[in-house]
Amino acid sequence: MKTTPCSDQPSIRLLFVSRRPTNEAIKPLFADPYAGCFVPPHTRMDLENPLKHYCIATKFIDDKLLRTANHMDGLKQVVILSDGMDTRPYRLNWPSSTIIFDISPDRVFQKAAQKLKGVGAKVPRNCLYLHVPLESTDIQQALRATGFNGNRPSIWAIQGLPVMTLARFEEILSTVSGMAMKGSVFLGELPAWLAETEFGSKSSTGEWMGNLFMSNGFKVEMVRYNDVAKSLGKAVKPGEHKNILFVSEQLRFSNAQMETRRAEMQEEGFEEH
Repeated sequence: MKTTPCSDQPSIRLLFVSRRPTNEAIKPLFADPYAGCFVPPHTRMDLENPLKHYCIATKFIDDKLLRTANHMDGLKQVVILSDGMDTRPYRLNWPSSTIIFDISPDRVFQKAAQKLKGVGAKVPRNCLYLHVPLESTDIQQALRATGFNGNRPSIWAIQGLPVMTLARFEEILSTVSGMAMKGSVFLGELPAWLAETEFGSKSSTGEWMGNLFMSNGFKVEMVRYNDVAKSLGKAVKPGEHKNILFVSEQLRFSNAQMETRRAEMQEEGFEEH
């Protein structure tokens, strides 16, 4: 997969959240003690409405990741597709035996990892954090080589990954489809321009999303930012965001599950024709 330049804007927005005083009447949705290492100390914060939507999406993804991971038995597999500066592996309270795979631009990830190490960022005890370069010619093979097991449940999240074309996202979705075991969850935030239909019509965008995800085995649901905001006791103005928030479930068997099933059938005396 090819990569594209990514912006520091997500980290700047996280920094704003991490610096807000906790004694304010309105408390931040989440705290990030590490994002500050990515931006200059006197960076001007963006306080416009897009910030609210980004923070709401981040909180939604955080909570869904942790809830799903906590309900997994044994080994937990979490795959994060990001810009290389995602601090979730460090700031979230992951359950024991969680393996976190980061898929992101290698150059950005390595630079960010050094900065995070410099401020003392560490993943929780009994958890493992592994990186897979987005530039890998075969992401599925790279994930397997790193230790990902397609015969076990997994949860995938995308936010901030540099995606410049619809074809590139379709490639990513195909990769997730091939690796994610039946029943696994894929959620996150996508740029609205990916939709081939005119954004602003939820029904047409929802239909486009449904067709695209179902063609890769996923049942998908678009999530309204305003609904998430209300559940958090916040409010946002509709129509001011430029992203699509979604959650989906894999309905197909992963490639690994199919291979395992074929092997079992051969052992049982069945032959392929």
